[in-house]
Amino acid sequence: QAPLVESGGGSVQAGGSLKLSCAVSPYTSNRYSWGWFREPPGKRREGVATIDNTGTTIYADSVKGRFTISKDNAKNILFLEMNNLKPEDSAMYYCAADTLPPPVLLTTPYGAGVYGQGTSVTVSS
Repeated sequence: QAPLVESGGGSVQAGGSLKLSCAVSPYTSNRYSWGWFREPPGKRREGVATIDNTGTTIYADSVKGRFTISKDNAKNILFLEMNNLKPEDSAMYYCAADTLPPPVLLTTPYGAGVYGQGTSVTVSS
């Protein structure tokens, strides 16, 4: 079983919503912090939102008030609920697991211990 598997991406119009899911394998579930990152075409990966096992969440300024990160610990699923989507939100979205505190993980887009394979989000204007 892959350590992290994303799903839920797709194509929506601006203003629409999507909810991404990330299934966490049992041997990855003991990590301390979790995050969502995105990589627009031709651009560097950036942190979107992070959460730790205490429920502390951190968001990039560009998504505050529109995106919500959460984790179902019983089912080992990480979520990213995205509302009021904008064309600039279009990217490949990756979930990640690590031991860094959420604020540090958010600013470490290439340094997390484990990444999923990604799910694509396209927002049209």
